[in-house]
Amino acid sequence: MIPLRDTTRSSSFPVVNTILIISNVIVFLYEISLGQGSDRFIFQHGLIPGLLFSSTDMGIVERFSPFFTSLFIHGGFLHLLGNMLFLYIFGDNVEDKMGHFKYLVFYIMCGFSAAIFQTLTNIHSTIPMIGASGAISGVLGAYLIFFPRSRILTLLPILFIIPLIHIPAAVFIIVWFIFQFLSGLATLPAKPGIGGVAFWAHIGGFVSGLILARFFHKKGSIRISRFSKYYH
Repeated sequence: MIPLRDTTRSSSFPVVNTILIISNVIVFLYEISLGQGSDRFIFQHGLIPGLLFSSTDMGIVERFSPFFTSLFIHGGFLHLLGNMLFLYIFGDNVEDKMGHFKYLVFYIMCGFSAAIFQTLTNIHSTIPMIGASGAISGVLGAYLIFFPRSRILTLLPILFIIPLIHIPAAVFIIVWFIFQFLSGLATLPAKPGIGGVAFWAHIGGFVSGLILARFFHKKGSIRISRFSKYYH
């Protein structure tokens, strides 16, 4: 399922969401400008679980700063495009609901939670974790809480037919989460050192978004939908 847009309009310009998208694009352009040096950049600023508890003489900042820097690094154009598409579609409404500063804090907290969750499932990995998808998964969790009845215009490829359909946000996001969860279970038997999609980061970010959303909405905003009571 490829989302194209939602039917919920923001009442304010998504300043933080726009800055996040631009920042990710700028970092990616810098990354590809390094050429063969991009691998070194990724290993330096990506989050490597195996180094967090190693006995090397790394400083605290050097050891833990990748929790933040890894959120802005991507492994390729399609990786960047997919993440920014989801952030563009869902992030503006969540920012509108939370306010600019709270949204920024929420985004970073979900990114951190996602990284911790993925680390705990593969604690000895020496493969760098990169990408904004963990934080964006938290945005999806908040969107489910705030806008479950919104509709998502979705590209749904089926064999040689590519229909455009409107899917309720709750259905779209729940189906997305089920796919992440099943895919995450499939990766558990994998041997350490094998790269791939960090599905447990998606799961951790999403669950964090569900939990944190109700604490970050603006005071006086519209009451959270009753649908959210099923996602405590």
